[in-house]
Amino acid sequence: MCLDLFVFREPLCSHLLSALQRGAVQAVTREDCRDEWRRVLHYPQLPIDATRRLRANAAFDAWVRLLPAPDATPDDDAALPRCADPDDQMFLQLALASGARWLLSKDNALLTLDRRTRASGLFAICLPQQWSVAAAASP
Repeated sequence: MCLDLFVFREPLCSHLLSALQRGAVQAVTREDCRDEWRRVLHYPQLPIDATRRLRANAAFDAWVRLLPAPDATPDDDAALPRCADPDDQMFLQLALASGARWLLSKDNALLTLDRRTRASGLFAICLPQQWSVAAAASP
């Protein structure tokens, strides 16, 4: 999601960026998730130079609120399903700890858990471009 918003400026996600800029929604992160974002920006297969990397980081920091450490770790994430990719479990934990209504991702390991998180009354997991549909359908 963040790559689409802050690196590629994906038109299908412009509604999400607009909602962030209007303050209609708030994106949150915690330190380990932010570190993952920074690692991804250095992947060799990502075609960006140092200037675009700096701009993407600045946009991320401007529009994604870093949760303080005590608020970022859930007391008990036993209600969470286990992600097939253990490296992605932190994003489920973040969504739970922050009280998120949606976890937006393009990661298949997370997307396959949508039914389970919704059935547990936790949060929806959907593609960023599907967010407006999910937001309109949520109470």
